[in-house]
Amino acid sequence: MASLPLSCSSITPTTTTTRTFVTAPPGLSAHNATRTRRFNLSCKAKNGGDEQRETLGNEETFQGKFDRRNLLVGMGGLYGAANLVSAESSPAFASPISAPDLSKCTRGTNLNTQQPLDVNCCPPLSQKIIDYKLPPITKMRFRPAAHLASQEYIAKYEKAVELMKALPEDDPRSFMQQANVHCAYCNLTYEQTGDPSMRLQIHNSWHFFPWHRWYLYFYERILGKLIDDPTFGLPFWNWDNPPGMVMPNMFVKKDSPLFNPRRNQDHLPPAATDLNYAGKPTTDPSKIIPNNLTEMYSEMVRNVSTLEDFYGAKYVTGDKPDPGPGTVERGSHTALHVWVGQATPSGEDMGNFYSAGREPLFFSHHANVDRLWSIWRGLRGPKPKDFPESDWLNANFLFYDENAQLVRVKVADTLENQKMGFVWQEVDLPWLNNRPTARVKKSKVATTTAAPKATETVFPVKLDKVVKVLVDRPKKSRSKKDKEKEEELLVIDGIEVDTAKFVRFEVYINDEDDKADEIIDKAEYAGCYSQVPHKNSTKVKSKIRLGLTELLEDLDVEDDDKILVSLVPRAGGEDITIGGIKIIYAS
Repeated sequence: MASLPLSCSSITPTTTTTRTFVTAPPGLSAHNATRTRRFNLSCKAKNGGDEQRETLGNEETFQGKFDRRNLLVGMGGLYGAANLVSAESSPAFASPISAPDLSKCTRGTNLNTQQPLDVNCCPPLSQKIIDYKLPPITKMRFRPAAHLASQEYIAKYEKAVELMKALPEDDPRSFMQQANVHCAYCNLTYEQTGDPSMRLQIHNSWHFFPWHRWYLYFYERILGKLIDDPTFGLPFWNWDNPPGMVMPNMFVKKDSPLFNPRRNQDHLPPAATDLNYAGKPTTDPSKIIPNNLTEMYSEMVRNVSTLEDFYGAKYVTGDKPDPGPGTVERGSHTALHVWVGQATPSGEDMGNFYSAGREPLFFSHHANVDRLWSIWRGLRGPKPKDFPESDWLNANFLFYDENAQLVRVKVADTLENQKMGFVWQEVDLPWLNNRPTARVKKSKVATTTAAPKATETVFPVKLDKVVKVLVDRPKKSRSKKDKEKEEELLVIDGIEVDTAKFVRFEVYINDEDDKADEIIDKAEYAGCYSQVPHKNSTKVKSKIRLGLTELLEDLDVEDDDKILVSLVPRAGGEDITIGGIKIIYAS
């Protein structure tokens, strides 16, 4: 099967957004803690927005507790110093997520009990932050498929991780400090810059892909510097391809620095990776590979007509965390986090956000997630590949680079892997044309035995059993032109879960099987929702959007005015509440 080229390009058109905020300017809070200002922000940026800011060379230096970014927030709205964008007429403010103030990092809190967490993920502090500029590319870093890596490469990788683990504990490049980067950004330990009443979370939103790309980028560069190899690239766990659907052998040697004892012992080689893992063994292992390929097709082809469906929901300053995950994040990504982690409620290491970075396999897992992002962009052809909004492009984060220098980075610089200086080994994409077939076509759901029960469903509803709902379709018999213009989407809203729990449910259309078996290799499968447990425990409300256009074609029900939606709990259903279901149309 032909491999897909990973060279991608993007066009960022002009965009205009208008937002209204109420905030207490944190830069002035020490002088007037009670002052509240209302800002009407009209944000207009072209090509992602060029920064307009005063710096000394390419760095800013902060002394004491004074933070120049906070002054800008206090004087001009919810926008960090790194994010001033140029408009065609005059500078304007926007509201992207901005780099956190590391000095305000906390241990985090169990928000259900209001007790502090028993781990401290906060990074070392630095008085100097440099705005990172991608260096000139002289040689590409090469990321091999883990199952195809040579013994020479494996020895080099083991040496690099060994040296990283030997660094002083307080060195921000050390193995545990690097693990804590993920812990801190993922467990609500930072407050949002510009709105301290809200906490920062980079999962379950449109920042999932770019943040993790930056995370791997610096981790990889640190390893390369430790072994003096500027071409070193992380291996990717090729779990979307059957030959790679097993835990790579390099990670299971007990005398290797890549080994971790805190794994599910039932999932060591030769066990096949389950991209639909729900916390318990499948009853029929022969279904795993076909189900995996159907899941990948769903995540990468069927359910990603619009940007939000692939990337996740928009998330800006002032928003609550976890607005909604994209297809890969809530699907295969989450499944393998939990599949690798210990078979315990907390799932350490890989099966919990606070400890996931302590698992060497985490970085190869996410190297494949990162690869899928570039593949998806390549599959888009002339369609938009990236959000044009400055709220996304100018979002920025802090990382320590290979020189232990604290740097500020932007989403806009992550869009093309080759410009960042790395490529992946090319392998087959067996899921690309793996369009599933329907079990039953032309199912008139209004006459089925399930339909009367479905009409009795009242939201919100707890998902402690299979829930079936008849959903009206506002438009039917759509033309080819209509379909090309707008995707028909099933929106499942108000998904309330406890972040400390692993949960998963699947969604089927016109599937009358009440047995809720483990076969997703069928056209009736619309997608899933799942989450990796967090160390902090709080209730969040999220949403997912599932593409229906192709699915309804496969079921031959495009003329029906209703569809039967089945919500099938696979894990933690007693901890899941669904707020509502509807169909929308979006381009």
